Amino acid sequence: MPLRGLAKAKNFTLGPTAPMKTFTENIHTQTKEASNLKRTGKDHILTNDLQNQNLYRYESEIKSDFDRIVPTLKEIARLQHHEDFINAAQKISRENLGIDLPKHVLDKSWVKPLDMRALYAWCVFKQHEKLSDNFFKNDPLEGSAGSRSSIDFEKFLLDCGIHLLDITPCSDGRLAHTVAYVMRIPFSSVRRRSHAGALFDIENTVNRWVKTEHKRYRENMPNEAHQDTRYLKIVTYHFSSVDPLHQGCAAHGSNDELAAQEGSNKLLAFKQAVENSFCCGASVDLMLIGLDTDTDSLKIHLSTSDGKIDLEKTISTLEIYNSTINFSKEEAEREICQIISKKSSKDQLQGIDKFVYKLIVNNISQIDYVKNFHKGSYEDIGHAERFIGVGIGFKEVHLRNLTYFSHLDTVEEGSPDLDVGVKIFTGLNVSQDLPIPVVIRFDYSGKVPGAKDRAIKDCKRVNDAISIRYKNLVDQGLLHTCLTIRNRDEIHSAQIVGMSLDKKTEEAH
Repeated sequence: MPLRGLAKAKNFTLGPTAPMKTFTENIHTQTKEASNLKRTGKDHILTNDLQNQNLYRYESEIKSDFDRIVPTLKEIARLQHHEDFINAAQKISRENLGIDLPKHVLDKSWVKPLDMRALYAWCVFKQHEKLSDNFFKNDPLEGSAGSRSSIDFEKFLLDCGIHLLDITPCSDGRLAHTVAYVMRIPFSSVRRRSHAGALFDIENTVNRWVKTEHKRYRENMPNEAHQDTRYLKIVTYHFSSVDPLHQGCAAHGSNDELAAQEGSNKLLAFKQAVENSFCCGASVDLMLIGLDTDTDSLKIHLSTSDGKIDLEKTISTLEIYNSTINFSKEEAEREICQIISKKSSKDQLQGIDKFVYKLIVNNISQIDYVKNFHKGSYEDIGHAERFIGVGIGFKEVHLRNLTYFSHLDTVEEGSPDLDVGVKIFTGLNVSQDLPIPVVIRFDYSGKVPGAKDRAIKDCKRVNDAISIRYKNLVDQGLLHTCLTIRNRDEIHSAQIVGMSLDKKTEEAH
Protein backbone atom coordinates (compact mmCIF):
# COMPACT_ATOMS: atom_id res chain seq x y z
CA MET A 1 0.00 0.00 0.00
CA PRO A 2 1.61 3.32 -1.05
CA LEU A 3 0.57 5.09 2.14
CA ARG A 4 2.35 2.89 4.63
CA GLY A 5 5.70 4.15 5.81
CA LEU A 6 5.06 7.58 4.32
CA ALA A 7 5.20 9.41 7.62
CA LYS A 8 8.81 8.25 8.09
CA ALA A 9 9.94 8.89 4.55
CA LYS A 10 12.93 11.21 4.38
CA ASN A 11 11.87 12.71 1.08
CA PHE A 12 8.37 13.57 2.27
CA THR A 13 7.90 17.20 1.27
CA LEU A 14 6.18 19.59 3.62
CA GLY A 15 4.40 22.74 2.57
CA PRO A 16 4.36 26.19 4.16
CA THR A 17 3.28 26.56 7.74
CA ALA A 18 -0.12 27.62 8.94
CA PRO A 19 1.04 29.80 11.85
CA MET A 20 3.68 31.62 9.78
CA LYS A 21 3.27 31.08 6.06
CA THR A 22 6.27 31.55 3.80
CA PHE A 23 6.20 31.10 0.08
CA THR A 24 8.86 30.60 -2.55
CA GLU A 25 8.67 33.27 -5.22
CA ASN A 26 10.26 31.26 -7.99
CA ILE A 27 7.71 28.49 -7.57
CA HIS A 28 4.80 30.89 -7.52
CA THR A 29 6.11 32.55 -10.68
CA GLN A 30 5.69 29.23 -12.45
CA THR A 31 2.00 29.28 -11.66
CA LYS A 32 1.19 31.56 -14.59
CA GLU A 33 2.73 29.09 -16.99
CA ALA A 34 1.79 25.85 -15.30
CA SER A 35 -1.92 26.48 -14.85
CA ASN A 36 -2.35 27.86 -18.40
CA LEU A 37 -5.25 30.02 -17.24
CA LYS A 38 -6.27 32.69 -19.71
CA ARG A 39 -5.95 35.91 -17.75
CA THR A 40 -8.58 38.09 -19.32
CA GLY A 41 -10.06 41.00 -17.44
CA LYS A 42 -13.52 39.44 -17.29
CA ASP A 43 -15.26 36.50 -15.71
CA HIS A 44 -16.65 33.59 -17.65
CA ILE A 45 -20.23 34.10 -18.82
CA LEU A 46 -21.35 31.01 -16.83
CA THR A 47 -19.75 32.14 -13.56
CA ASN A 48 -22.00 32.86 -10.58
CA ASP A 49 -20.40 36.09 -9.33
CA LEU A 50 -22.73 36.61 -6.38
CA GLN A 51 -22.09 33.11 -5.09
CA ASN A 52 -18.34 33.66 -5.45
CA GLN A 53 -18.51 36.82 -3.36
CA ASN A 54 -20.49 35.09 -0.61
CA LEU A 55 -18.12 32.12 -0.53
CA TYR A 56 -15.06 34.36 -0.35
CA ARG A 57 -16.58 36.38 2.48
CA TYR A 58 -17.09 33.18 4.46
CA GLU A 59 -13.61 31.83 3.71
CA SER A 60 -11.98 35.12 4.70
CA GLU A 61 -13.88 35.42 7.97
CA ILE A 62 -13.16 31.89 9.16
CA LYS A 63 -9.50 31.75 8.18
CA SER A 64 -8.79 35.17 9.63
CA ASP A 65 -10.15 33.91 12.96
CA PHE A 66 -7.45 31.23 12.97
CA ASP A 67 -4.69 33.39 11.50
CA ARG A 68 -5.10 36.07 14.20
CA ILE A 69 -4.16 33.58 16.92
CA VAL A 70 -0.37 33.90 16.67
CA PRO A 71 -0.27 37.75 16.49
CA THR A 72 -2.70 37.92 19.42
CA LEU A 73 -0.65 35.56 21.57
CA LYS A 74 2.53 37.48 20.76
CA GLU A 75 0.84 40.64 22.00
CA ILE A 76 -0.27 38.88 25.18
CA ALA A 77 3.18 37.35 25.76
CA ARG A 78 4.73 40.82 26.00
CA LEU A 79 2.43 41.67 28.93
CA GLN A 80 3.14 38.59 31.05
CA HIS A 81 4.73 40.42 33.98
CA HIS A 82 2.62 43.55 33.81
CA GLU A 83 0.24 44.44 36.59
CA ASP A 84 -3.30 43.14 36.09
CA PHE A 85 -1.98 40.79 33.38
CA ILE A 86 -4.92 38.35 33.42
CA ASN A 87 -7.55 41.02 32.81
CA ALA A 88 -5.43 42.63 30.12
CA ALA A 89 -4.85 39.28 28.39
CA GLN A 90 -8.55 38.42 28.43
CA LYS A 91 -9.44 41.82 27.01
CA ILE A 92 -7.01 41.41 24.10
CA SER A 93 -8.24 37.88 23.40
CA ARG A 94 -11.90 38.93 23.40
CA GLU A 95 -11.24 41.90 21.11
CA ASN A 96 -9.00 40.03 18.64
CA LEU A 97 -10.38 36.48 18.74
CA GLY A 98 -13.79 36.72 20.37
CA ILE A 99 -12.90 34.07 22.98
CA ASP A 100 -11.84 33.82 26.63
CA LEU A 101 -8.51 32.25 27.52
CA PRO A 102 -8.25 29.49 30.17
CA LYS A 103 -7.83 31.18 33.55
CA HIS A 104 -6.00 28.20 35.09
CA VAL A 105 -3.24 28.65 32.49
CA LEU A 106 -3.01 32.44 32.94
CA ASP A 107 -2.96 32.11 36.75
CA LYS A 108 0.49 30.47 36.64
CA SER A 109 2.17 33.29 34.72
CA TRP A 110 3.67 34.90 37.87
CA VAL A 111 5.62 31.78 38.88
CA LYS A 112 6.77 30.40 35.53
CA PRO A 113 6.83 31.36 31.85
CA LEU A 114 3.40 31.50 30.27
CA ASP A 115 2.50 28.22 28.57
CA MET A 116 2.10 29.60 25.05
CA ARG A 117 1.71 26.13 23.57
CA ALA A 118 -1.33 25.48 25.72
CA LEU A 119 -2.81 28.87 24.88
CA TYR A 120 -2.24 28.32 21.16
CA ALA A 121 -4.02 24.95 21.20
CA TRP A 122 -6.84 26.38 23.31
CA CYS A 123 -7.39 29.20 20.81
CA VAL A 124 -7.48 26.78 17.86
CA PHE A 125 -10.04 24.59 19.63
CA LYS A 126 -12.21 27.56 20.55
CA GLN A 127 -12.09 28.93 17.01
CA HIS A 128 -13.24 25.55 15.76
CA GLU A 129 -16.08 25.70 18.27
CA LYS A 130 -17.08 29.13 16.91
CA LEU A 131 -16.87 27.79 13.36
CA SER A 132 -19.18 24.90 14.25
CA ASP A 133 -21.69 27.14 16.03
CA ASN A 134 -21.85 29.53 13.10
CA PHE A 135 -22.11 26.76 10.53
CA PHE A 136 -25.09 25.00 12.06
CA LYS A 137 -26.91 28.07 13.40
CA ASN A 138 -26.58 30.34 10.37
CA ASP A 139 -26.03 27.97 7.42
CA PRO A 140 -23.47 30.32 5.80
CA LEU A 141 -22.96 27.97 2.84
CA GLU A 142 -26.74 27.69 2.29
CA GLY A 143 -26.57 23.92 1.97
CA SER A 144 -28.28 22.54 5.06
CA ALA A 145 -30.95 19.86 4.88
CA GLY A 146 -34.27 21.40 3.87
CA SER A 147 -32.68 24.49 2.32
CA ARG A 148 -33.85 25.56 -1.11
CA SER A 149 -30.48 24.69 -2.67
CA SER A 150 -30.42 21.18 -1.18
CA ILE A 151 -34.04 20.44 -2.19
CA ASP A 152 -33.36 21.60 -5.74
CA PHE A 153 -30.13 19.64 -5.99
CA GLU A 154 -31.63 16.41 -4.67
CA LYS A 155 -34.41 16.72 -7.24
CA PHE A 156 -31.76 17.32 -9.89
CA LEU A 157 -29.91 14.16 -8.83
CA LEU A 158 -33.04 12.08 -9.23
CA ASP A 159 -33.57 13.65 -12.65
CA CYS A 160 -30.05 12.44 -13.50
CA GLY A 161 -30.96 8.92 -12.37
CA ILE A 162 -28.92 9.18 -9.14
CA HIS A 163 -30.50 8.40 -5.78
CA LEU A 164 -27.39 8.96 -3.66
CA LEU A 165 -24.10 10.80 -4.19
CA ASP A 166 -21.10 9.45 -2.24
CA ILE A 167 -17.80 11.31 -2.59
CA THR A 168 -14.39 10.33 -1.22
CA PRO A 169 -11.79 13.08 -1.54
CA CYS A 170 -8.25 12.72 -0.24
CA SER A 171 -7.87 13.70 3.42
CA ASP A 172 -5.33 16.35 2.39
CA GLY A 173 -6.56 19.73 3.65
CA ARG A 174 -6.29 21.17 0.15
CA LEU A 175 -9.37 19.11 -0.78
CA ALA A 176 -11.52 19.91 2.25
CA HIS A 177 -13.56 22.37 0.16
CA THR A 178 -14.20 19.89 -2.66
CA VAL A 179 -17.96 19.64 -2.11
CA ALA A 180 -19.06 23.18 -1.23
CA TYR A 181 -16.57 25.17 -3.32
CA VAL A 182 -14.96 23.13 -6.11
CA MET A 183 -18.13 21.23 -7.08
CA ARG A 184 -20.66 23.70 -5.62
CA ILE A 185 -22.84 20.93 -4.17
CA PRO A 186 -25.02 21.52 -1.06
CA PHE A 187 -23.16 19.73 1.73
CA SER A 188 -26.29 18.00 3.07
CA SER A 189 -26.98 16.40 -0.33
CA VAL A 190 -23.79 14.36 -0.45
CA ARG A 191 -22.17 11.65 1.64
CA ARG A 192 -18.54 12.66 2.19
CA ARG A 193 -15.80 10.49 3.70
CA SER A 194 -12.19 11.66 3.38
CA HIS A 195 -9.28 9.20 3.30
CA ALA A 196 -5.57 9.64 2.64
CA GLY A 197 -4.99 9.06 -1.04
CA ALA A 198 -8.79 8.79 -1.43
CA LEU A 199 -8.29 5.09 -0.57
CA PHE A 200 -11.70 4.45 0.96
CA ASP A 201 -12.64 1.32 2.89
CA ILE A 202 -14.54 -0.97 0.51
CA GLU A 203 -16.37 -3.00 3.18
CA ASN A 204 -17.63 0.13 4.95
CA THR A 205 -18.78 1.62 1.66
CA VAL A 206 -20.65 -1.56 0.77
CA ASN A 207 -22.37 -1.36 4.16
CA ARG A 208 -23.41 2.23 3.44
CA TRP A 209 -24.75 1.10 0.06
CA VAL A 210 -26.79 -1.60 1.80
CA LYS A 211 -28.25 0.95 4.23
CA THR A 212 -29.16 3.23 1.34
CA GLU A 213 -30.93 0.47 -0.57
CA HIS A 214 -32.65 -0.76 2.60
CA LYS A 215 -34.05 2.72 3.19
CA ARG A 216 -35.39 2.79 -0.37
CA TYR A 217 -37.18 -0.53 0.21
CA ARG A 218 -38.52 0.31 3.65
CA GLU A 219 -39.21 4.05 3.44
CA ASN A 220 -39.15 4.92 -0.28
CA MET A 221 -36.38 7.42 0.51
CA PRO A 222 -35.13 9.19 -1.50
CA ASN A 223 -37.18 7.24 -4.04
CA GLU A 224 -38.84 3.87 -4.48
CA ALA A 225 -36.59 0.84 -4.85
CA HIS A 226 -38.07 -0.25 -8.18
CA GLN A 227 -37.17 3.05 -9.87
CA ASP A 228 -34.22 2.86 -12.24
CA THR A 229 -31.71 5.08 -10.43
CA ARG A 230 -28.12 4.55 -9.35
CA TYR A 231 -25.82 4.99 -6.34
CA LEU A 232 -23.00 7.22 -7.64
CA LYS A 233 -19.61 6.74 -6.00
CA ILE A 234 -16.98 9.39 -6.79
CA VAL A 235 -13.28 9.34 -5.91
CA THR A 236 -11.41 12.65 -6.06
CA TYR A 237 -7.64 12.37 -6.18
CA HIS A 238 -5.41 15.41 -6.58
CA PHE A 239 -2.37 16.78 -8.36
CA SER A 240 -0.40 20.02 -8.60
CA SER A 241 0.09 21.93 -11.85
CA VAL A 242 2.65 24.26 -10.21
CA ASP A 243 4.94 21.75 -8.51
CA PRO A 244 3.81 18.29 -9.67
CA LEU A 245 6.83 16.39 -8.36
CA HIS A 246 6.44 17.58 -4.77
CA GLN A 247 2.95 18.96 -4.12
CA GLY A 248 0.82 16.14 -5.48
CA CYS A 249 -0.80 13.49 -3.30
CA ALA A 250 1.62 12.53 -0.52
CA ALA A 251 -0.08 9.16 -0.10
CA HIS A 252 1.01 8.29 -3.64
CA GLY A 253 4.41 9.98 -3.57
CA SER A 254 3.18 12.86 -5.80
CA ASN A 255 2.71 10.32 -8.59
CA ASP A 256 -0.43 11.51 -10.39
CA GLU A 257 -0.75 8.40 -12.54
CA LEU A 258 -0.55 6.18 -9.46
CA ALA A 259 -3.13 8.31 -7.63
CA ALA A 260 -5.57 7.96 -10.54
CA GLN A 261 -4.88 4.23 -10.92
CA GLU A 262 -5.38 3.48 -7.22
CA GLY A 263 -8.58 5.53 -7.18
CA SER A 264 -9.87 3.58 -10.19
CA ASN A 265 -8.95 0.27 -8.56
CA LYS A 266 -10.91 1.14 -5.42
CA LEU A 267 -13.98 2.15 -7.40
CA LEU A 268 -13.98 -1.00 -9.51
CA ALA A 269 -13.43 -3.18 -6.44
CA PHE A 270 -16.40 -1.53 -4.71
CA LYS A 271 -18.67 -2.15 -7.70
CA GLN A 272 -17.49 -5.75 -7.99
CA ALA A 273 -18.07 -6.29 -4.27
CA VAL A 274 -21.67 -5.08 -4.57
CA GLU A 275 -22.38 -7.17 -7.67
CA ASN A 276 -20.74 -10.29 -6.23
CA SER A 277 -22.64 -9.96 -2.98
CA PHE A 278 -26.05 -9.09 -4.38
CA CYS A 279 -26.66 -9.23 -8.11
CA CYS A 280 -25.10 -8.42 -11.43
CA GLY A 281 -25.87 -4.85 -12.47
CA ALA A 282 -26.67 -3.70 -8.93
CA SER A 283 -27.38 0.02 -8.81
CA VAL A 284 -23.84 1.41 -8.70
CA ASP A 285 -22.20 3.99 -10.98
CA LEU A 286 -18.60 5.16 -10.69
CA MET A 287 -16.74 8.40 -11.39
CA LEU A 288 -13.06 9.32 -11.04
CA ILE A 289 -12.09 13.00 -10.81
CA GLY A 290 -8.70 14.66 -10.55
CA LEU A 291 -8.45 18.02 -8.76
CA ASP A 292 -5.64 20.50 -9.39
CA THR A 293 -4.99 21.88 -5.90
CA ASP A 294 -3.43 25.03 -7.36
CA THR A 295 -6.29 26.18 -9.59
CA ASP A 296 -9.22 24.05 -8.33
CA SER A 297 -9.90 22.93 -11.90
CA LEU A 298 -11.04 19.37 -12.55
CA LYS A 299 -10.15 16.48 -14.82
CA ILE A 300 -13.18 14.24 -15.18
CA HIS A 301 -12.29 10.73 -16.34
CA LEU A 302 -14.62 9.25 -18.95
CA SER A 303 -16.01 5.74 -18.90
CA THR A 304 -15.00 3.12 -21.43
CA SER A 305 -17.50 1.08 -23.46
CA ASP A 306 -17.29 -1.80 -20.97
CA GLY A 307 -18.11 0.44 -17.99
CA LYS A 308 -14.57 0.82 -16.70
CA ILE A 309 -12.73 4.10 -16.11
CA ASP A 310 -10.51 5.59 -18.81
CA LEU A 311 -7.32 6.82 -17.12
CA GLU A 312 -6.09 8.57 -20.26
CA LYS A 313 -9.18 10.31 -21.63
CA THR A 314 -10.48 13.18 -19.50
CA ILE A 315 -12.59 16.30 -19.70
CA SER A 316 -10.58 19.28 -18.43
CA THR A 317 -12.68 22.10 -16.98
CA LEU A 318 -9.72 24.46 -17.30
CA GLU A 319 -9.47 23.76 -21.03
CA ILE A 320 -13.21 24.33 -21.36
CA TYR A 321 -12.90 27.58 -19.41
CA ASN A 322 -10.13 28.83 -21.68
CA SER A 323 -11.78 27.79 -24.93
CA THR A 324 -15.15 29.35 -24.07
CA ILE A 325 -14.10 32.49 -22.16
CA ASN A 326 -15.16 34.74 -25.05
CA PHE A 327 -18.31 32.80 -25.95
CA SER A 328 -21.87 33.88 -25.38
CA LYS A 329 -23.90 31.94 -22.81
CA GLU A 330 -25.61 29.86 -25.50
CA GLU A 331 -22.33 29.15 -27.32
CA ALA A 332 -20.57 28.10 -24.10
CA GLU A 333 -23.41 25.78 -23.08
CA ARG A 334 -23.51 24.20 -26.54
CA GLU A 335 -19.74 23.67 -26.55
CA ILE A 336 -19.83 21.90 -23.19
CA CYS A 337 -22.66 19.63 -24.39
CA GLN A 338 -20.67 18.79 -27.52
CA ILE A 339 -17.64 17.84 -25.43
CA ILE A 340 -19.69 15.63 -23.10
CA SER A 341 -21.81 13.69 -25.57
CA LYS A 342 -22.04 15.46 -28.93
CA LYS A 343 -25.42 16.96 -27.98
CA SER A 344 -26.32 20.49 -29.04
CA SER A 345 -28.34 21.50 -25.98
CA LYS A 346 -28.22 20.84 -22.24
CA ASP A 347 -31.91 19.88 -22.41
CA GLN A 348 -30.89 16.86 -24.49
CA LEU A 349 -28.48 15.54 -21.85
CA GLN A 350 -29.56 12.62 -19.72
CA GLY A 351 -28.24 10.56 -16.83
CA ILE A 352 -24.61 10.95 -15.84
CA ASP A 353 -24.01 13.32 -18.78
CA LYS A 354 -26.48 15.74 -17.23
CA PHE A 355 -24.66 15.53 -13.89
CA VAL A 356 -21.26 16.06 -15.55
CA TYR A 357 -22.58 19.15 -17.31
CA LYS A 358 -23.61 20.71 -13.99
CA LEU A 359 -20.28 19.76 -12.45
CA ILE A 360 -18.40 21.53 -15.25
CA VAL A 361 -20.49 24.69 -15.05
CA ASN A 362 -20.17 24.78 -11.25
CA ASN A 363 -16.40 24.36 -11.48
CA ILE A 364 -16.12 27.21 -13.98
CA SER A 365 -17.35 29.47 -11.18
CA GLN A 366 -14.65 28.06 -8.90
CA ILE A 367 -11.92 28.68 -11.50
CA ASP A 368 -12.99 32.33 -11.59
CA TYR A 369 -13.11 32.30 -7.78
CA VAL A 370 -9.43 31.33 -7.64
CA LYS A 371 -8.59 33.75 -10.45
CA ASN A 372 -10.26 36.74 -8.78
CA PHE A 373 -9.47 36.14 -5.13
CA HIS A 374 -6.22 34.13 -5.29
CA LYS A 375 -4.54 35.46 -8.46
CA GLY A 376 -5.35 32.38 -10.51
CA SER A 377 -3.46 29.96 -8.26
CA TYR A 378 -3.36 29.55 -4.51
CA GLU A 379 -0.31 31.01 -2.83
CA ASP A 380 -0.19 28.16 -0.31
CA ILE A 381 0.44 25.43 -2.84
CA GLY A 382 1.50 23.04 -0.07
CA HIS A 383 0.02 22.13 3.29
CA ALA A 384 -1.17 24.97 5.53
CA GLU A 385 -3.83 23.28 7.64
CA ARG A 386 -4.80 24.73 11.02
CA PHE A 387 -5.70 21.52 12.86
CA ILE A 388 -6.10 17.76 12.45
CA GLY A 389 -9.61 16.34 12.52
CA VAL A 390 -9.78 12.74 13.77
CA GLY A 391 -12.75 10.38 13.96
CA ILE A 392 -16.15 10.42 12.28
CA GLY A 393 -17.96 13.64 11.41
CA PHE A 394 -16.81 17.23 10.71
CA LYS A 395 -19.82 18.15 8.61
CA GLU A 396 -18.95 21.79 9.24
CA VAL A 397 -15.49 21.82 7.65
CA HIS A 398 -15.62 22.93 4.01
CA LEU A 399 -12.63 25.24 3.63
CA ARG A 400 -9.37 24.57 1.81
CA ASN A 401 -6.30 24.02 3.98
CA LEU A 402 -8.22 24.37 7.23
CA THR A 403 -8.23 20.74 8.36
CA TYR A 404 -6.30 17.58 7.68
CA PHE A 405 -8.81 14.72 8.00
CA SER A 406 -8.09 11.33 9.50
CA HIS A 407 -11.33 9.41 9.17
CA LEU A 408 -11.13 6.52 11.61
CA ASP A 409 -12.88 4.49 14.25
CA THR A 410 -9.71 3.30 15.98
CA VAL A 411 -6.19 4.72 15.98
CA GLU A 412 -4.81 1.28 15.20
CA GLU A 413 -6.67 0.95 11.90
CA GLY A 414 -6.35 4.64 11.04
CA SER A 415 -2.68 5.00 11.98
CA PRO A 416 -1.41 5.42 8.38
CA ASP A 417 -3.67 8.46 7.84
CA LEU A 418 -2.97 9.87 11.29
CA ASP A 419 0.80 9.41 11.03
CA VAL A 420 0.79 11.40 7.79
CA GLY A 421 -1.13 14.19 9.51
CA VAL A 422 1.29 14.30 12.43
CA LYS A 423 4.21 14.31 10.00
CA ILE A 424 2.68 17.27 8.15
CA PHE A 425 2.11 19.20 11.37
CA THR A 426 5.61 18.43 12.57
CA GLY A 427 6.69 20.70 9.74
CA LEU A 428 3.86 23.19 10.12
CA ASN A 429 3.81 23.66 13.90
CA VAL A 430 6.33 21.62 15.87
CA SER A 431 9.20 23.11 13.84
CA GLN A 432 8.12 26.47 15.32
CA ASP A 433 7.65 25.10 18.85
CA LEU A 434 3.90 25.21 18.46
CA PRO A 435 1.70 22.21 19.33
CA ILE A 436 -0.30 20.01 16.97
CA PRO A 437 -4.01 20.69 17.64
CA VAL A 438 -6.10 17.53 17.22
CA VAL A 439 -9.91 17.72 17.30
CA ILE A 440 -11.46 14.30 17.94
CA ARG A 441 -15.04 13.92 16.72
CA PHE A 442 -17.65 11.21 16.91
CA ASP A 443 -21.11 11.93 15.56
CA TYR A 444 -23.96 9.86 16.94
CA SER A 445 -27.67 9.31 16.35
CA GLY A 446 -29.85 10.76 19.07
CA LYS A 447 -32.53 8.27 18.05
CA VAL A 448 -30.45 5.38 19.37
CA PRO A 449 -30.52 4.83 23.15
CA GLY A 450 -27.11 5.29 24.76
CA ALA A 451 -25.49 6.55 21.54
CA LYS A 452 -24.32 9.81 23.11
CA ASP A 453 -22.54 8.02 25.95
CA ARG A 454 -20.92 5.63 23.50
CA ALA A 455 -19.72 8.56 21.38
CA ILE A 456 -18.09 10.11 24.44
CA LYS A 457 -16.43 6.80 25.24
CA ASP A 458 -15.19 6.57 21.65
CA CYS A 459 -13.64 10.03 21.97
CA LYS A 460 -11.87 9.05 25.19
CA ARG A 461 -10.72 5.75 23.68
CA VAL A 462 -9.17 7.47 20.66
CA ASN A 463 -7.72 10.20 22.88
CA ASP A 464 -6.00 7.61 25.07
CA ALA A 465 -4.61 5.82 22.00
CA ILE A 466 -3.26 9.10 20.58
CA SER A 467 -1.60 9.91 23.92
CA ILE A 468 0.19 6.56 23.82
CA ARG A 469 1.15 6.60 20.14
CA TYR A 470 2.55 10.15 20.26
CA LYS A 471 3.67 10.17 23.91
CA ASN A 472 6.84 12.09 23.19
CA LEU A 473 4.94 14.99 21.64
CA VAL A 474 2.24 14.92 24.32
CA ASP A 475 4.78 14.96 27.18
CA GLN A 476 6.41 18.07 25.69
CA GLY A 477 3.11 19.88 25.28
CA LEU A 478 3.51 19.62 21.51
CA LEU A 479 0.25 17.77 20.88
CA HIS A 480 -3.07 18.70 22.44
CA THR A 481 -6.51 17.18 21.90
CA CYS A 482 -10.09 18.42 22.04
CA LEU A 483 -12.89 15.84 22.32
CA THR A 484 -16.16 16.69 20.57
CA ILE A 485 -19.44 14.95 19.77
CA ARG A 486 -22.48 15.90 17.67
CA ASN A 487 -26.00 14.55 17.27
CA ARG A 488 -26.29 14.13 13.51
CA ASP A 489 -30.08 13.86 13.71
CA GLU A 490 -30.39 17.49 14.77
CA ILE A 491 -29.10 20.77 13.37
CA HIS A 492 -26.77 21.90 16.09
CA SER A 493 -23.05 22.41 16.53
CA ALA A 494 -20.41 20.13 17.95
CA GLN A 495 -20.20 19.85 21.73
CA ILE A 496 -16.86 19.86 23.51
CA VAL A 497 -16.76 17.07 26.10
CA GLY A 498 -13.13 17.35 27.16
CA MET A 499 -9.65 18.69 26.40
CA SER A 500 -6.10 17.81 27.23
CA LEU A 501 -6.01 21.43 28.44
CA ASP A 502 -8.69 20.97 31.10
CA LYS A 503 -7.68 21.95 34.62
CA LYS A 504 -6.37 18.93 36.43
CA THR A 505 -8.13 18.20 39.70
CA GLU A 506 -5.82 17.54 42.66
CA GLU A 507 -6.21 14.23 44.43
CA ALA A 508 -7.12 14.34 48.11
CA HIS A 509 -4.63 12.80 50.54
